Amino acid sequence: MDIDDTSSVDGTGNGSAAGDSELCFSSARELARALRVRQVSATEVVRAHLAQIERVNPSVNAVVTLVAEQALEQAHAADERLAAGLPVGPLHGIPMAHKDTHDTAGVLTTYGSPVFAANVPARDELVIERLRAAGAIALGKTNVPEFAAGSHTVNPVFGATRNPYDPGRSAGGSSGGAAAALACGMHPLADGSDMGGSLRNPASFCNVVGLRPSPGRVPSWPVADGWFTLAVQGPMARSVGDVALLLSVLAGPDSRSPIALGEPGTDFASLALREPRGLRVAWTPDLGGAVPVQREVREVVESAARVFEGLGAIVEPGCPDLTGADEVFRTLRAANFALGLGSLLDEHRELLKPSLIWNIEAGRSLTGQEITRAKQLHTALFHRVREFFDRYDVLLAPVSQVVPFDIDLEYPGEINGEPMQTYLDWMRSAYLISATGCPALSVPAGFTPGGLPVGVQIVGPHHADLAVLQAGYAFEQETGYGRVRPGVVG
Repeated sequence: MDIDDTSSVDGTGNGSAAGDSELCFSSARELARALRVRQVSATEVVRAHLAQIERVNPSVNAVVTLVAEQALEQAHAADERLAAGLPVGPLHGIPMAHKDTHDTAGVLTTYGSPVFAANVPARDELVIERLRAAGAIALGKTNVPEFAAGSHTVNPVFGATRNPYDPGRSAGGSSGGAAAALACGMHPLADGSDMGGSLRNPASFCNVVGLRPSPGRVPSWPVADGWFTLAVQGPMARSVGDVALLLSVLAGPDSRSPIALGEPGTDFASLALREPRGLRVAWTPDLGGAVPVQREVREVVESAARVFEGLGAIVEPGCPDLTGADEVFRTLRAANFALGLGSLLDEHRELLKPSLIWNIEAGRSLTGQEITRAKQLHTALFHRVREFFDRYDVLLAPVSQVVPFDIDLEYPGEINGEPMQTYLDWMRSAYLISATGCPALSVPAGFTPGGLPVGVQIVGPHHADLAVLQAGYAFEQETGYGRVRPGVVG
C-alpha cells in the first residue's frame, strides 16, 4: 500500500482568505497532484504562499529574503510549460524558501554572517540544482544561526526566528527558519542541513517533520571535505509523506560527491507502507543515561513507546552503547570548523560570534593523535550500533533534551540542575546519534501542558532511511499531532 495523495485543494482561484489557507496547509503531495491535473495553477499557489508570508512572517521572522517577483515569473513559466504539454518535474509549481546556508544563484545568501551580508552566489549548490530541476519555485531564503553553528536561530544580520507556538521561545536551529515557515504554512517543503541536530531539533520545536538522512543519501557539493560524514543535507515538511517526496528529489548518486550512495531517489517517492505489527522497537528516554532530559520530554518519549506497543510492535527498553560518541562528534566537528572557517577567523575575527571562534580554535588546537583516536572510536561505535540493530528495527529517543527555551538565551544554561558548559552540551541527544551515522527522523509526538511541541526521534540501522520513514508514518497516522496548527496563523 502506498500513501494516498487524493487532493483536497481548493481550485476556485478566488483569492479568498479561506482558499489561500487551504492551499497553504495542503500537503505537497496534494498540491503536486492538483497542479499536474490543472485543478489549480502554479501562479495561484505561489500567490497564496506569498500572501501567507506577508501576513504571518512578521510574527516569527522565518523568511529573511523574499524574491516575490522572481517567484511569480517562475510560476507563470511553469503554468505555460504545463499548458503546452511539456514534461514537468515531481515538484512542478511547488513553492519553497531555501536555507540561507545553501548557495542560490542570483539570490542573497548570507550564512547568517555580517561577513556575507551582501553575498550573491553565482551558482547553485547541488541540492538547489536538484530542486530547480524538479520544478520547485524559489520564494527566498530562511533564517539560520551564524554559519549554522548552534541549534538556536539568531544572527546579527536578520535577528532571531521565533517559535510559532510561543513567539517568546526559540524555533531551534540551525534550520529554524525553515521549520517555523513550514509550521506557519509559508511553504509546504523545506531543505535543511544537520550536523548536530539542525534538521531534527527545529522540527521538534516547531511541530514539523525533519529527516537526518544517512550520510551520502543526499550528496553535497561543493564542500571543503567531501569525505566528512557528520554533516548531511536533507528534507523537512509538515508530514512524513511529504518528507519522503522531497527526499525522492534530493537523494541519488552524483559524481561530485565521493560518499554519494548509489540508490536512486525515486525509491522514496511512493513510500510503500510497512505494517508496524511485529516491528522490533527499542526506546530510551535519555540515551541509556547518557544525557539529562527534562521531565516533559521524557514523558513524550514514553508515550511514543506506548503508541508503538498499541500498534502491535514489540517494544522494550534499550539503547546502543554510545561510549566515545561525544568525543567523536566534538573532535571531528571542531576539525571541520577549522578547515571550513579558519580563514574567516584570520580575516574577520571581530565579526564572528564568540562560540564560533571557540569552536574554530578548538579545531586548530587538535593534535594528530586526537584526530586518530576519534577515528578509531568512530569505527568502534559503528560496529556496536550495527550489532544493536541486529536485535531491533528502530530506536525511539528524545530529539531535544529540553522543550523550546526562552528566545533571549543563546542556549539553556542547565538541564535538571546540570550545568551546560558550552552551546553544544544541550544538543547531545541529537548529536550523539549523528556520530553513529544512522538515519534519524524527528516526528511530532505531543505537547507540554503549556502547549509547546515535543518531537520523538526515530533512529534506524545504517542506510535504513526507508524503514525510519515507514515507522514515522505509522506513528504519525496513529497520533496526528502534526495537524495542530500554531496560534500565530490565526
